[in-house]
Amino acid sequence: MPTIDLTGKVAVVTGSGRGLGLAYAQALAAHGAFVVINDIDEDVAEAAVTSLTEAGGTAVAEVVPVGTAEAADRLVARAVNEFGRLDVLVTNAGILRDKVLWKMTDEDFDAVLTTHLKGTFTCARAAAVRMREQGEGGTLILVGSPAGQRGNFGQTNYAAAKAGIAAMARTWSMELARADITVNAIVPVAATAMTGTIPAFAPYIQAMKNGERLPDFLRKGEGFGTPEDCAALVPFLASEAARGITGQAIGIGGDKVALWSHPQEIRAAYAEGGWTPGALADAFPTSVGAELQSVGIPAPAFPEA
Repeated sequence: MPTIDLTGKVAVVTGSGRGLGLAYAQALAAHGAFVVINDIDEDVAEAAVTSLTEAGGTAVAEVVPVGTAEAADRLVARAVNEFGRLDVLVTNAGILRDKVLWKMTDEDFDAVLTTHLKGTFTCARAAAVRMREQGEGGTLILVGSPAGQRGNFGQTNYAAAKAGIAAMARTWSMELARADITVNAIVPVAATAMTGTIPAFAPYIQAMKNGERLPDFLRKGEGFGTPEDCAALVPFLASEAARGITGQAIGIGGDKVALWSHPQEIRAAYAEGGWTPGALADAFPTSVGAELQSVGIPAPAFPEA
């Protein structure tokens, strides 16, 4: 089994005061990386730093809401000023403003897109500039979601942002290849404050908090586990063992890791001289539309009571 050694590497993890982001930061530190913790709450950020240092790691905090170029520059500058370089960026910061389309306000939409999509863009841009100046490669790990891969009811803003993040990972993997900077999207599924509000998951998450192990139908069948389960993917992608992996969307949760496919054509039909609306109406049901694609995150297969 290869040893994952990140000694001397410097990482910035946005939104890493708690939850999945904290798990990512802890995993990076446990494998030797110096870490810049980021959160909008100073007390939460400092508590996260303490958790890393008490476990033998090295970390500092930068308290700033991501989204602007100024915030991104501050995060990169903190890494460089404290540790001399930047090797890894994990764009985890995010918020939720869930509402159905006809009730979602401009403010709901803009807030989520600013934090998730623009925050990922500005932080990745600042990191890429620094990594290219260093000339030694680097790693961008962009945090996606099943909602961005499949859509999800009530999450217009969140799903759009996460789909955009996956598209940016594919695009940047091409643009940064010559600089030896890998770019991947990860698609985590874990017991978090958000999933704990889902009634079907709630009793299992509470049992887990009481020290019980999640059942196999969740850990294996649904790929649903703890934040720490998801965190294993981050130091791997930041290591030399993953230098040949870029432009991918990789899911992880519980006992499961999976590779998501890229969108691609699955059926095609042709009409000499081009299509008319009537010809489409005639041919579509038995050709291109013979097996339309499903949408939404599949409902968990809970065992019958």
